[in-house]
Amino acid sequence: MSFTQNLRAYRTHILMACILLCLVLWGGQRLWLGPQTPIATVVQRNFVQTVVASGHIESPHRVELGVQITGTVKAVPVSEGQVVTATQTLIELEDAELVASARQAELAVAQAQAKLRQLREVQAPLAEQAVNQAQVNQNAATRALQRTQDLFDKGFIGQAALDESVRAAQVMRSQLKVTQQQLSSARAGGSDLAVAEVALSQAQAGAELARARLGYGKVRAPVAGTLIDRHVEPGDAVQPGKVLMVLSPEGETQLVVQIDEKHLNLLKLGQTAQVSADAYPEQRFAAELVYINPGVDAQRGSVEVKLRIAHPPAYLRQDMTVSVDIEVAQRSQAVLVPTEAVHDLDTQAPWVLKVVKGQAVRTPLRLGLRSQGLSEALEGLAAGDQVLATASLAVNDKARVRPVSSIVAK
Repeated sequence: MSFTQNLRAYRTHILMACILLCLVLWGGQRLWLGPQTPIATVVQRNFVQTVVASGHIESPHRVELGVQITGTVKAVPVSEGQVVTATQTLIELEDAELVASARQAELAVAQAQAKLRQLREVQAPLAEQAVNQAQVNQNAATRALQRTQDLFDKGFIGQAALDESVRAAQVMRSQLKVTQQQLSSARAGGSDLAVAEVALSQAQAGAELARARLGYGKVRAPVAGTLIDRHVEPGDAVQPGKVLMVLSPEGETQLVVQIDEKHLNLLKLGQTAQVSADAYPEQRFAAELVYINPGVDAQRGSVEVKLRIAHPPAYLRQDMTVSVDIEVAQRSQAVLVPTEAVHDLDTQAPWVLKVVKGQAVRTPLRLGLRSQGLSEALEGLAAGDQVLATASLAVNDKARVRPVSSIVAK
């Protein structure tokens, strides 16, 4: 058998041997160089730590409006979402009875004023004239008594005539006292004048009450703002104590945000934040932290904070959902590593697998700021170092790895 024939006979064996050799070489390379492993490159740059949360737009206070008297709604000249001015009418009640009561009260005031005027202009002058007349009569009776006494003393008249003269003088004195009292009562400080003045005051108070009740027939906006809620329609029977409208006053706009209590130590009044509404995610605006609730919501494990918006965008609406990034700290030229690459992140001894000459070397860290998927490495890493991109990889310390798909911390 020739060499060519032998070669043809063993061709299959040779081919299988070559394939086996390739597999051995490839497996040996994998064993020597290690598995392909995604890595991340450590960077150094300015870094801002933020606390991210969601909240909603809210005015510092809202005005709940309702009626002060029971009645039937005549008209509601405003609609939900409408901007209203101060004193603008929001609800009108049927007011025919209120108008009649106010008119009746005004007439009562006019009657009391006429009575007081009559007392001053008519009764007081008449009483004064009556006093003058009584004084004249009393003087005349006194003189007549004196003459009668003289005649009695001379014996020209009897006792009966004297007694009659004495009685007439006493009657005139009594009449003078009565008229003087009537005059005193009609003058300033007198009882008749006091009664008339009190009656006028009562009538005026009744008129004020009637006018006030007439005013209650219209519910007006106490301040300018936006009507954000309405629960009333014409024809409704309404009564005090029920909220019919909610008004959001013009002025300062706030964000109300719930922050996870684990971030409480990072929050301070005056910190700035960047805000975006979920409906307008590309448009961001600034806000300032102005309030931190002293209590913690035990059920949700959160703390309520409020942020002031100095220049709110025109598109903001009450209760609109927003996303908030509160800047709680910043560092110049911080060394940054992806948080996903850190093992035992929330313990006292975090670490990463750093790639050194093709090996994954366990490297302890001391961490600083942490935000948006990045952590500051205060010790253990330098800019340009490469680490395994995720802590979930099953790679042991000192194991050989082949770095691929380098991810740069941004």
